[in-house]
Amino acid sequence: MFKPAPFARPRTAVTTAALAAALLSAGCASLAPQYARPPLPVAASYDAPAIAAADSALPAWRAYFTAPALQALIAEALTQNRDLRIAIARVAQARAAYGIERAARLPLVAAQASGQRQQVPADLSLTRKEMITSQYQAGLGVSAWELDLWGRLASLRGAALEEYLASDAARRAVAMALIAHVAEGYFDVREMDQRIALARRTLATRQESYRIYARRVAVGATSRLNLAQVETLLLQAQALTSQLEQERDRKRHALQLLVGSSASLAATPDAPAPPDAPNAARSANTSADTAFGDTLPALAPGLPSALLERRADIVAAEHQLRAANANIGAARATFYPQVSLTAALGTASAELDGLFAGGSRAWTFAPSITLPLFDGGRRHQNLSLAEARRDSAIANYEKTIQGAFRDVADALSAQAWLGRQLTIAERTLQVQRERARLSQLRYDNGAAAFLDVLDAQRDLLSAEQQLIQLRRAALGAGIALYSALGGDPAVAAAPLAASTDLAPDHT
Repeated sequence: MFKPAPFARPRTAVTTAALAAALLSAGCASLAPQYARPPLPVAASYDAPAIAAADSALPAWRAYFTAPALQALIAEALTQNRDLRIAIARVAQARAAYGIERAARLPLVAAQASGQRQQVPADLSLTRKEMITSQYQAGLGVSAWELDLWGRLASLRGAALEEYLASDAARRAVAMALIAHVAEGYFDVREMDQRIALARRTLATRQESYRIYARRVAVGATSRLNLAQVETLLLQAQALTSQLEQERDRKRHALQLLVGSSASLAATPDAPAPPDAPNAARSANTSADTAFGDTLPALAPGLPSALLERRADIVAAEHQLRAANANIGAARATFYPQVSLTAALGTASAELDGLFAGGSRAWTFAPSITLPLFDGGRRHQNLSLAEARRDSAIANYEKTIQGAFRDVADALSAQAWLGRQLTIAERTLQVQRERARLSQLRYDNGAAAFLDVLDAQRDLLSAEQQLIQLRRAALGAGIALYSALGGDPAVAAAPLAASTDLAPDHT
């Protein structure tokens, strides 16, 4: 574990000579431990079947998600999503906090004006006579301006700057997660659209079958048992369609919450209307094959070390570690004398009209040195607290890296194994279609019971639904890999600075 050298706490009692030498030689020295990035707490490569090991730049989200409807939803979410607005507000708070700490290095200069009249009784007067005195002052003053000899204020500024950078990285992590969640929600709705379209086509086919068998029963060409079995299939299709419609509404509501506005949801495709009954069987045979025409570009995962700069959550965790490291320097500085200056320059007079007359100039200069001799161990405990928070930040940084490593490995594994499952599912669907065709043919020729036809049709519908779900899962693996690798480089770019007022301070 990353562990800087221990800090030797100075003794409270110091000699006058040592103190004078320290004051002369010190020049805003920093007592913070020298920062060193902790070693990578993961393997050098991903433990998953990778498509390509070479590293390459990730595409922008518009180049990765090319569907116009999805692009419109993501753009709307980046503007309207409330979680992202909260994250942006937190960045503004951290920026203001850094500005406060940065301003602390400069003296507070204030204009002062005061007037006083008082009556002094005879027994308190030097002349033993009752008297009334007046005093008026005006000028500029500096009150308790701390000279940062030991870098306490500089360490606090550095910590505030790192907190600001961490909050901005967290904002970028929220934005990238939002893009991935909107894409997931969009494809969830697309999946339900396809499954509902398939269920409606199946329902139309079974309604036609029920009509035909009802006519056969009426003319005595088949038994009422066969009609009841056909009706069972019809009811199953009706129930499945209702369930899918309910689930589709739920997913659309979740997507609406992510986007933050219902206006763009009109861009998402709706489930197609059920086809005419004569064409239902033909449509059912082709619907699963044409589901999810959307594709995502292949990505090269590169090496785990690349995640340190790509992943915004890792960048945020490292800035938090740097802030904790800087706070140790501020805690160490409290063991040394604090030097502050108080000064004023202006005019003073016993008469108001004499403030600006000749000879009324007045000034004060009052430097002070403060070194607590006894504080009940407060400074020692404050330093121990800062060091413990640094250790916690190290663990959090390493945990974030390990989580990112797992995210990439899981996404790579999902892509590889879902590819195999898709191949099997496509072959299964072909077999089930042939089985359903042969079962119907055998029943029509009196060579098989109608129960065989029912089982074949149920299994065919299940195979068609499963293929759509697997294709949706494959798209989800692509989204997960894009997000796990860091996502859009523009969204994950560092903020800082073009703005000179936020430039790091090394004084």
